[in-house]
Amino acid sequence: MFEDVVRPQIRALEPYVPGRSIDEIRQQYGIERVVKMASNENPLGVSNLVREALGRHADTVFRYPAGGNPRLVAALAEHWQIPAGRIAVGNGSDEIIDMLVRMLATPERDNVVCFRPCFSLYPIQSLIQGVEIRRQPVNEDFSFNFDKLFSLVDEKTRLVFVTTPDNPSGFCPRPDEVLDLARKLPDNCLLVIDEAYMDFAPAEGETEADWSLFKRGDLPANAAVIRTFSKSYGLAGLRIGVGILPEELAGYYWRARLPFSVNILAEEAVLAALKDTAFRELTLQTVREGRKQLHEGLEALGCTVWPSRANFLMFQPPAHCQARTLYEKLLSRGVIVRALASYDLPDFIRVSVGDKSENRLFLQETEAILQEQA
Repeated sequence: MFEDVVRPQIRALEPYVPGRSIDEIRQQYGIERVVKMASNENPLGVSNLVREALGRHADTVFRYPAGGNPRLVAALAEHWQIPAGRIAVGNGSDEIIDMLVRMLATPERDNVVCFRPCFSLYPIQSLIQGVEIRRQPVNEDFSFNFDKLFSLVDEKTRLVFVTTPDNPSGFCPRPDEVLDLARKLPDNCLLVIDEAYMDFAPAEGETEADWSLFKRGDLPANAAVIRTFSKSYGLAGLRIGVGILPEELAGYYWRARLPFSVNILAEEAVLAALKDTAFRELTLQTVREGRKQLHEGLEALGCTVWPSRANFLMFQPPAHCQARTLYEKLLSRGVIVRALASYDLPDFIRVSVGDKSENRLFLQETEAILQEQA
């Protein structure tokens, strides 16, 4: 009935493909024990301080949140030592990505530039807006060629997206390379640096300032950084994203954003999570140790594993076992990982870092499947 009136960009759209859920796999395979290592969630779950805060504030959910989330913005400004006027909060970083495209890119005129593969929301939201998307393939080793990316930029480019560390590979460019790109871009083109996984980038003895322009304190005037509370803070289900934007752009964001998109419980959860430094530090340590455990374990099984500075690893099974086969057999054994066909990488799998027992289970089941397929 509506096919003729739905916009052609929507009819042509390939939908976002999320990871499979635990309940879905339980029902499909009739099994009780299922572990999820597909969506880059926190391996430790959620902070006890957050649990307590959610309980204390559960009886406030009949109220609307304060417009503009002033308590949250003030807390983030103090935590990061940046002006409150630069902060935008959203219903996940997805909302901020969507808003930046809609605010800056004019349909059927402007374009957006990013790498291929990348987080699929960049091209999806651009296509929904009716904006041309230009994509530069990453190098064979999944590193970035910033010169080739810049070659796609012209006077009608309004946004350039760079994910660091990248998804799905875990590659993390040096901040000086990102800074050089920002300096080359026109003044009316915003470089969006998506640091969803930056918390996990530092190795032992390093700090975020070794990898992040934002943490280093020299973020260019034509750049924005996106952060999320879904990963190291364990709040994926409550949907909290943060943009550190040029102040003028942040003002326009607050004008255009849907009112009340960040709910009361999500706000209280972030305020509590910021206080629980012990939980966050334990999360980072768990990810560092688990990443090493998975990397070494997969290599011992004959898989090709890409170095990662995120809370996941991308790998290619040995030649005798197709990625799709390994993925499906892991599902049947109650281990959910991420097949990367939706990233145009059908021969690759991404696995999130779990806790020690989840990592062991994944490696044990992977070993058993590979032996069956030999």
